[in-house]
Amino acid sequence: MQDCELVTTDAPKRSVEQPAVIVGASFSPVARLLKHSDFDRVYKQGRRHFSSHLTVFYLRRTDAAATKPATPQAASSESENATRVGFTVGRALGGAVDRNRIKRRLREAVRQRREVLSGSGPADIVINPKKSVLTLDFSLVLQEVGQSFEAVAKKLARK
Repeated sequence: MQDCELVTTDAPKRSVEQPAVIVGASFSPVARLLKHSDFDRVYKQGRRHFSSHLTVFYLRRTDAAATKPATPQAASSESENATRVGFTVGRALGGAVDRNRIKRRLREAVRQRREVLSGSGPADIVINPKKSVLTLDFSLVLQEVGQSFEAVAKKLARK
């Protein structure tokens, strides 16, 4: 019984020493693409950018007022980054463990590289990875996500 108490008293101390999220690099629900209809809209009306390990679908969002957040805190974070990002990792890429690992790696890469999209205006982006993302070195995943975001930002700025 004492061991359980030690674990619970140590847990807050460990989380303070090693934060799970880098300050300023969060990936809040406002910045995520969550609805099936939004994914469909990006696939059907959007454009594509291909890279060796990812396919990035993107679409400029014109209905920014229609997607108002419910809380004022969410409104401030949406104004900072109007781009929403979603992921599609199909069953063809492996079992649940592999698919979840791919999504975790991509989420972290997006957290670290998303500032590239800050000046491109409101847009929806869907990242469709290839199976190679699972075994690829994370620095290469970061590089590829960053290059894809730069290309998408340039294309969105032209419009």
